[in-house]
Amino acid sequence: MGNTYNSLGQYQQAIEFLQQSLEIYREIGDSPEERLRQRNGEGKSLSNLGNTYNYLGQYQQAIEFHQQSLEISREIGDSPEERLRQRNGEGKSLGNLGNAYNFLGQYQQAIEFHQQSLEISREIGDSPEERLRQRNGEGNSLGNLGNAYDSLGQHQRAIEFLQQSLEISREIGDRNGEGISLIGLGNAYNLLGQYQRAIEFYQQSLEISREIGDRNGEGHSLSNLGNAYYQCGRTQEGFAASYQAQKIFQELELPLEAMPYPHWLKSLIKLAQRGHLQLILCFIFGLIAFPFALIWLILPLLWPLIRAQFRR
Repeated sequence: MGNTYNSLGQYQQAIEFLQQSLEIYREIGDSPEERLRQRNGEGKSLSNLGNTYNYLGQYQQAIEFHQQSLEISREIGDSPEERLRQRNGEGKSLGNLGNAYNFLGQYQQAIEFHQQSLEISREIGDSPEERLRQRNGEGNSLGNLGNAYDSLGQHQRAIEFLQQSLEISREIGDRNGEGISLIGLGNAYNLLGQYQRAIEFYQQSLEISREIGDRNGEGHSLSNLGNAYYQCGRTQEGFAASYQAQKIFQELELPLEAMPYPHWLKSLIKLAQRGHLQLILCFIFGLIAFPFALIWLILPLLWPLIRAQFRR
């Protein structure tokens, strides 16, 4: 239930269910088998709570949950099955920690966690189920590494990792993973200034999000698509995509930290919410900045005409 509400973007409700799940798992069983099952369940609940707080932008709290989940995963089981389960859990926790540090801007630390996660994912299992799980984990780790290198400004290296992640997602039929890889590729090409190629990746991601009913993913695809349209001067299409994205985020009632706004805009909104004086200051700033923002929006439309005049 908690994971389902996470997928719907209803994070506060997800937290309530996941907290209840965690409390139940912490009720100790009598036999060794029950205690092992209880610890595995506890680790999963902690991991899911960490993911939820990550979505909410509360990264330090997310890290605390993922660290606890990692410690549980590293408790070695006796049987081969238990050890395999422990290694899978360890890989997921390392990947989740990498994501949290990436959002905090600590990219080198994020890369270290993702590299460890990738190494664990590449430990081949014997059964078809284990191999599928291994490939899924490998794809996630490669995608996360791509996003981290993209944040570092190493866009070509990011593209290499993201392409590998995309190929694995398509190989195993992971549509959600495919959509995430496509957004990552779109971001990398957008930062390289190849806006048309970025738009193609965002459109593919948008189609997948709508196909699987991922409203949050749909909103992020539209938001990125709107930004790419603006960058290449397609202002009307950019406004339409951004407006649709905003409607979805309002529908999901996402908190400010989970919105895909630039950090400076989030800081400005927080300042305006503190009181009347701060609101007035933000209003004055808006009046000063508005002409420059207007020029920034109109210039892509006028540039072809200006360039033509210079050529004459």
